[in-house]
Amino acid sequence: MMIPDLPLHKPSIGPEEVAAVGIALRSGKLSGDGETGRRVESELRRRFECRHALLTTSCTHALELALMALEVAPGDEVICPSFTFVSCANAIARQGARPVFCDIDDETLNVHPKEVAARITPRTKAIMVVHYGGIACDMGRIRELGDAYGLAVIEDAAHAVGAKYRGRWLGTLGEAGCYSFHDTKNITCGEGGAFLTNDDHLARRAEIMREKGTDRAAFMRGEVDKYTWRLVGSSYVLSEVCAAILEAQLAKLDAITERRRQLFAAYQARLRPLAEEGLLRLPTVPPECEPNGHLFFVRLRSEEGRNRVIDGLRARGIGAAFHFVPLHSSPQGITLAAGAGVELPVTDRVSRTLVRLPIHAEMTDAQVDRVTDALRELVAA
Repeated sequence: MMIPDLPLHKPSIGPEEVAAVGIALRSGKLSGDGETGRRVESELRRRFECRHALLTTSCTHALELALMALEVAPGDEVICPSFTFVSCANAIARQGARPVFCDIDDETLNVHPKEVAARITPRTKAIMVVHYGGIACDMGRIRELGDAYGLAVIEDAAHAVGAKYRGRWLGTLGEAGCYSFHDTKNITCGEGGAFLTNDDHLARRAEIMREKGTDRAAFMRGEVDKYTWRLVGSSYVLSEVCAAILEAQLAKLDAITERRRQLFAAYQARLRPLAEEGLLRLPTVPPECEPNGHLFFVRLRSEEGRNRVIDGLRARGIGAAFHFVPLHSSPQGITLAAGAGVELPVTDRVSRTLVRLPIHAEMTDAQVDRVTDALRELVAA
């Protein structure tokens, strides 16, 4: 496959991150939960206005930590979208619970509250939502469902660092929120994540579980004279080197978010004539949402047209890709009986017709023109 000169993703890494790594390496403290990691956690709490933030080695691990801390167990069910990354279902299945896949809204591509409501049973323990592309789910209605049925709400906010819903930060609206700092995200430390919560009890459990099930963090703060095994846990603490990179990236978050929003708006404006002609569909942003420009995508009229556009863009050196293969029709989804016999028509249609276009803070306006000109040529052919 040709390597595009205009990639889908490109991290905004510069001399600040290089300097931060050097300082971390010279500090003599490379393992996690050091001064740098604690500063980053403090900055996450301040910036996103939440009571607790714990760095993790990935968003996948943050999701696992959330489910562990919420005591999701064998026999439980967790409702989640099928149109998402496999980490959602993996985290549920690792607890011995059953992922219950639901369909998405045809406009926002987020879980549809009516679809969620239809799948609630006495075995349901939690609702896991995914803010696709950094555009918020209908958290008002999702929270109403959670409160009405006594269900925890977990936000997979991997796409959503720096995005808001009704003026509040995504990742802070449920019992637990999970961020990703993977290389493909708006800010990155290569691999990394964070677990956020406003629940003190949940935070205490998560802190212990993140440190191999011990109260080592409390020991390091001088709260106990020795640390010991308290709960079943794992090792999810982010290293100081990764935390140093993330600290430098957090300082750039506002600028990165603003630039990505500009690029998102530029794509919308340049491609609106094609949408008005019915040649493609553009992302929908509800008025209560403030996205972060994480993804830009279009939807074509057929799978054949989608494939032709992806191939045509790649041939022109432009990164383009489809997105998630639905989990309900995946081999493992069927093996778990989580997807067997499930019909999710919107998910299937979106998966067959969606094309992601390049968007990252290093892009120029001229490159947006290059992408949209190529796309116009391909869809009009």
